Amino acid sequence: MAKEFKITALRLAELEKELNYLKTTREREIAAMIAEARSYGDLSENSEYDAAKNEQAKLYGRIAEIEDILTHAVIIEDENEATGRVGLGCRVLVEDVKTGEQTEYRITGSQEANPMEYKLSDDSPFGRAVVGKAEGESFMVIAPSGSYEMKVVSITREG
Repeated sequence: MAKEFKITALRLAELEKELNYLKTTREREIAAMIAEARSYGDLSENSEYDAAKNEQAKLYGRIAEIEDILTHAVIIEDENEATGRVGLGCRVLVEDVKTGEQTEYRITGSQEANPMEYKLSDDSPFGRAVVGKAEGESFMVIAPSGSYEMKVVSITREG
């Protein structure tokens, strides 16, 4: 069975836009780079040609990756929205019970996760622990670095 990719409708649109760009504009740019490099003559010692072919391979790899994601994409519809619980696509403000430090995260599918932007996957240790929790509810996060207790301060919905 193929892996499903949980993504928001916004991320789906971004991927479709990127795929269109890669298949049109970027593919033509790389074809022009290859044609120019070929005009330099001997291909066996032509670094420009090698670089252009490597770029083409990366392009086709990314196109295949996006097409796979789009083929197996499952649009996130927040089943917890009506109950006021944490679910995919929502923002959750949490507080470290020990330190009192508060941080806001967005709970996403694995394809959108980016910890540097405070977007955490529902498959991560934190995501698994917080999904389904309500405001005021405490939960334990069991991470590779150790366990810690958090509390849900607020939940907001996007869009």
